[in-house]
Amino acid sequence: MRKTSLMLALLASVAATPAFAATEATPQTVLTTYGDIAEAAYSEAHATALDLSKAIDALLANPTDETLAAARDAWRAARRPYQQTEVYRFGNALVDDWEGKVNAWPLDEGLIDYVDASYGTDSPENAFYTANVIANAKLTVNGQEIDATEITAELLAETLQEAGEIEANVATGYHAIEFLLWGQDLNGTEKGAGNRPASDFDTANCTGGNCDRRAAYLKAATALLLADLDEMKTAWSADGAARKELAEKGEAGGLATILTGMGSLSYGELAGERMKLGLMLHDPEEEHDCFSDNTHMSHLDDVIGIRNVWFGTYKGFAGAAVEGASLRDLVAAKNPELAAEMTAKLDASLAAFEALRTRAETVEAYDQMIGEGNAEGNALVEAAVQSLIDQTRSIERVVSELGLEQIAFEGSDSLDNPNAVFH
Repeated sequence: MRKTSLMLALLASVAATPAFAATEATPQTVLTTYGDIAEAAYSEAHATALDLSKAIDALLANPTDETLAAARDAWRAARRPYQQTEVYRFGNALVDDWEGKVNAWPLDEGLIDYVDASYGTDSPENAFYTANVIANAKLTVNGQEIDATEITAELLAETLQEAGEIEANVATGYHAIEFLLWGQDLNGTEKGAGNRPASDFDTANCTGGNCDRRAAYLKAATALLLADLDEMKTAWSADGAARKELAEKGEAGGLATILTGMGSLSYGELAGERMKLGLMLHDPEEEHDCFSDNTHMSHLDDVIGIRNVWFGTYKGFAGAAVEGASLRDLVAAKNPELAAEMTAKLDASLAAFEALRTRAETVEAYDQMIGEGNAEGNALVEAAVQSLIDQTRSIERVVSELGLEQIAFEGSDSLDNPNAVFH
């Protein structure tokens, strides 16, 4: 598909609630559709990451404001299909074990590159807080000697990722690339995203120092992202490891996996860790895409991903599309009222997140919405959180209706024990 057509598809609004699929809904056909959606979405995540890689190559070959803007656009485009796969993380151990390589956050960016003085020089929790691998070809941290003379994918994945067994040491994935393309967002809850200059990659007119090593890091991180996404695309192919793992659970176990993903992403992960926590703290560091101010879109695509597995449909960004027997169809055959209730809850959450998107595109960014004293912005985010909590209650009823064992969805202190957040 031509770039113009792809961008139009990326910006298109979500279609109306899908019609019931013609395929008879049985547990097995529902699980087949679920796997087909995963394969399509991960395939498009890989394809759009390949477009990102090409845009980054163009940036590094000719660092200008225009090529940097194009690389940033490609990063945003690559996020969309990936975020719609996050509903597969919870319940699928293979995906959950892998996910940290591509989407771990928040990150202590001082591990990777230069940071503003306001960042500080050390952290009692993280000895790698300002290691700055781009500026230091060799370094010693806590007695650990690191040879970073050559910045490679292996160095990032095997040495730096979660260095010192600290989760904040994120060296790989979308957010490491995001930081390199945008730089720190130093605006707090005021207007503005990161503003790294293109000259940070210009070896002839270098700003920020070590432009050759910064370029090497960006290349290595992008190559690693492509390899990781290819791994997961393959895992969801017809004979892939993820499909086999799902099949081995049996029909009831497979349906429980789908609902675990829907409920855990709705409640503990998105409503709790990614939204309510940042709202309680009024902290822009707690927003998901904090360098690019793209958080509203990532949240919206999480919501769309949950809808995808309920409706048994995937509306691709570059031609891929899936429609098959759905969980909704299966529930409707047993309890039409509950199926309608679940659909209505998902429609309500979609509307709440479309409202966040509209505000982000016309009034203020997500990090401004969660700022202290912003009553209107806070209220809009809170309404979106409550829509997720509300739909989780209906997901629980679906679990019961299908006769599945009780599922423990992911929780969050911000929802379950708010006092703990401030200790």
